[in-house]
Amino acid sequence: MPPYDPSAFPPLAVTVDLVVLTVRRHALCALAVRRGEPPFQGRWALPGGFVRADEDLAEAAARELAEETGLHACPPAGPQAPYGAHLEQLATYGDPKRDPRMRVVSVAHLVLAPDLPAPKAGGDAHSARWAPVETLLEQDGNPHTRDGELTAPLAFDHARILSDGVERARSKIEYSSLATAFCPQEFTVGELRRVYEAVWGVALDPRNFHRKVTGTPGFLVPTGGTTTRQGGRPAQLFRAGGATLLNPPMLRPEV
Repeated sequence: MPPYDPSAFPPLAVTVDLVVLTVRRHALCALAVRRGEPPFQGRWALPGGFVRADEDLAEAAARELAEETGLHACPPAGPQAPYGAHLEQLATYGDPKRDPRMRVVSVAHLVLAPDLPAPKAGGDAHSARWAPVETLLEQDGNPHTRDGELTAPLAFDHARILSDGVERARSKIEYSSLATAFCPQEFTVGELRRVYEAVWGVALDPRNFHRKVTGTPGFLVPTGGTTTRQGGRPAQLFRAGGATLLNPPMLRPEV
């Protein structure tokens, strides 16, 4: 058998792309960065970049998030950091034509976090912002915001990656406790309900929702405290319980 010759194979690079989702102003929003370098210079894209030779994929994802936006994420089993976020691998994308520079395989990651501060651009990103996912995924090829800043489709195949990440989040909050990753450490049932409404894009009956989430074993744990930050009467505060899978699940309403 002939010895392995690396030069006999075409060059290939590995990148990480990040679908960063949060709930802002009762809407599911994704993080977008304006590319500061070719290809697609000036176009909006998901944050991400090339994986270094000395780091694994999760390390690359966390580094790119911090470098390009100033935000921080940690894996589910890791220690909680300021503005800590849930980080998990989403999917791999390897279309030979997805990047005009060379053959590039992207390992996308999903990041979920509570209402995060305004991001700051860094690395090869010219600017960074939160935008409603519906804005970024408009199918007419001309996504835009009210201020007109988003005026071209997402770069590369990032619209597909974002769509896959949004569907992953919508599906996982049905059968797992992942919806609490969008909440602060202590939250009310009403705040959790608004997370489900924002992610699913539906209105939920408050009484039925309260009955379901408080009756699901291990989902929520009362903290003993209350808050009036929602206005009106004091509302009971909860924290995420130890359950990772919900039984029974929170079924998504048909729309």
